[in-house]
Amino acid sequence: MNKEIEFAKTLQEVVNRAKDNGNCISKEEVEEAFASQNLKEEQLELVLDYLVKHKIGIGEPVDLDDYLSEEDKNYLDEYLAEIEALKTFSQGEKEAITMSAMAGDADAQRQLIEIYIPQVVDVAKLYAGQGVFLEDLIGEGNLAVTLGVTQIGCLEHPSEADGMMGKLMMDAMEDYITENTNAEEMDKKMADRVNDISDKAKELAESFGRKITPKELAEETGIKLEDIVEAVRMSGDNIEYIENDSND
Repeated sequence: MNKEIEFAKTLQEVVNRAKDNGNCISKEEVEEAFASQNLKEEQLELVLDYLVKHKIGIGEPVDLDDYLSEEDKNYLDEYLAEIEALKTFSQGEKEAITMSAMAGDADAQRQLIEIYIPQVVDVAKLYAGQGVFLEDLIGEGNLAVTLGVTQIGCLEHPSEADGMMGKLMMDAMEDYITENTNAEEMDKKMADRVNDISDKAKELAESFGRKITPKELAEETGIKLEDIVEAVRMSGDNIEYIENDSND
């Protein structure tokens, strides 16, 4: 196996093991996992740094609240106060409710939502600090739970519910982060395009001694006319060196 592939595979196995252990793993376990790859001490330290940055504690659990912004902390305090009144259930009651929910009982499904709502908060903390608000992550997780309780009839045993619901929460939050990241990248590309077109328009306008039309800019620079028109629109018609010519 390629060394890079083997390293990536082992790293993912370490991350998975840590997640199964409450986002915590010992240094000895990490060393054991990479033993066959003969990592140097500095390489091992890089692995440990990577794990810590991904909210995995080395030897002891990390405090996930340390990764929250002040805004997220304020929201979390209010949200936890709101859900504090939710009824709690024993393990036996939870299993009975899950069985009823699996059978399609609507009241049981509503109770199951309340059971999993606090867990959504814990999962959301794992994904905090990735460019999205904790409030949005919790919202996505709650929606996943609401839909998930109607789908657990496919399970064979109530004990499988925790794994299914946890995965639904994580998938929903990961999808939201990915979508948000993609949207930000698209916004940045558009902003860069607007700035580039604005710079070229300024240069050409100074050469002409007047404002220029989108068509003139396209002819002189080779930029597609539709791209120029879109950039002008996205700027709110505020590229000052381009004349707003409706005929073009």
